Amino acid sequence: MTKTILITGSTDGIGLLTATKLAADGHNVLLHGRSQPKLEAAATAVGGDVETYAADLSDLSAVRELAESIRAKHGKLDVLINNAGVLKTPQTVLENGQDIRFVVNTLAPFLLTELLLPIIPADGRVVNLSSAAQAPVNLKAMQGNVPLTDMEAYAQSKLAITIWTREWSKSLSDAPVMVAVNPGSLLASKMVKEGFGLTGNDMNIGADILIDAALGERFADASGAYFDNDSGAFSDPHAAALDKGHAADVMNTIKELVNQTN
Repeated sequence: MTKTILITGSTDGIGLLTATKLAADGHNVLLHGRSQPKLEAAATAVGGDVETYAADLSDLSAVRELAESIRAKHGKLDVLINNAGVLKTPQTVLENGQDIRFVVNTLAPFLLTELLLPIIPADGRVVNLSSAAQAPVNLKAMQGNVPLTDMEAYAQSKLAITIWTREWSKSLSDAPVMVAVNPGSLLASKMVKEGFGLTGNDMNIGADILIDAALGERFADASGAYFDNDSGAFSDPHAAALDKGHAADVMNTIKELVNQTN
């Protein structure tokens, strides 16, 4: 059955490879990226009947506009894959003082999911990109009050998206499956090359697990779960995600920051 699937950050890396495989299987793929020229190149590479949407996810007002554009064209979105992420960037602090890693990796996917949830059916999926790199969240850093190194910010932002996946899913009934997935460590993406100077492992490892999470049977009843593709199994995330107090604090902070853009 043909599905309509939005993949953020799909102009290169795992996102582009995932989009290419899904389009080849006949699905209606919606590509997202920051750059219109890159989107056009990605659409050509993917082939088939793809749509393109340009938005800078470091700007939450642009996230709102992205959701509006998608809802204007689609009454149903079967799968949302929140793939876009930032590790290293020349400008880590935005004009509003927030760390771009928290905004792009945590807040933007939260807001996009919130805005698109009304058109995602109960048998749909929300797949969130987590990581093996996870660390307890410094709430002041998430608010933009404490500077962090690249890896500190990245690991904390990835635990934060894993936390909101777990916590949000608990409050939903008759709703799409929400899962957090570590697609595999040190895959051959641009992020890994720039961040670690490594060639990286086969990106098919990551693309295939994202497709499985989006469409596969073993994820059908896995809402709130974390899948670690390094071990090839569902597992517990970092212990901080299981701490009720920490999880509640992170959720409250995410909601406060997202609501500031209303």
